[in-house]
Amino acid sequence: MGVTGGRFLLDIHVLLWLLGDPARVPVETRDQLADRRTEILVSAASALEVATKVRIGRLHSGAHLVDTWADRLRDIAATDLPITSHHALLAGSLVWGHRDPFDRLLVAQALVENLALVTTDTAMKDVVGLRLHSW
Repeated sequence: MGVTGGRFLLDIHVLLWLLGDPARVPVETRDQLADRRTEILVSAASALEVATKVRIGRLHSGAHLVDTWADRLRDIAATDLPITSHHALLAGSLVWGHRDPFDRLLVAQALVENLALVTTDTAMKDVVGLRLHSW
């Protein structure tokens, strides 16, 4: 990243790593996100994804996160990003072959809100105009 400050939307795996296994996130990225001039956002789509994966048994360690969501976001100075109809309409109409609805919402939110998406998901690199921070 290199510069201080900025506005970043966390992909769900990055959020989970920051909360449970921060060593998986490079020091430079952790330092950037910890900078008080940086705005960290977490999508309501990520809350839905975590709760869904806990319910269907694909995220066994996530039940506590569901119960303490707001507190855990505060722990990393992150703000909830609601889903608007503008986000949803763009997510549904993006010309991009990726079918995951959670990822489509994150991409749409990053585009609409002019946020850099923090992710290691290589599928995101194919979206024209999307600013990424990845490693």
